[in-house]
Amino acid sequence: MSQNISSTTGNDAALQLEIAELMVQALNLEVSATEIQSDTPLYGSGLGLDSIDILEIALVVSKRYGLQLRADSENNHHIFSSLRNLTEYVAKQRTR
Repeated sequence: MSQNISSTTGNDAALQLEIAELMVQALNLEVSATEIQSDTPLYGSGLGLDSIDILEIALVVSKRYGLQLRADSENNHHIFSSLRNLTEYVAKQRTR
């Protein structure tokens, strides 16, 4: 069952909203950050992002949170599969 950001608790919700806002701004998405569901796929039928969009997200997230996202990482498919997974990765890896 999908949940929106407002139904996530505490710091996770704040970080998730912050990342969603970064995505909306970086990609000029026509949805608001609060409309992005935690479990909505970022690729394809979810938000409809393509590989170039994912690279843009990786760049802004890396700069904002001081973490390294490598293009050749085996985990990228999982990390970028949903807002929730991206948020969990950032929460564990961030240096800022």
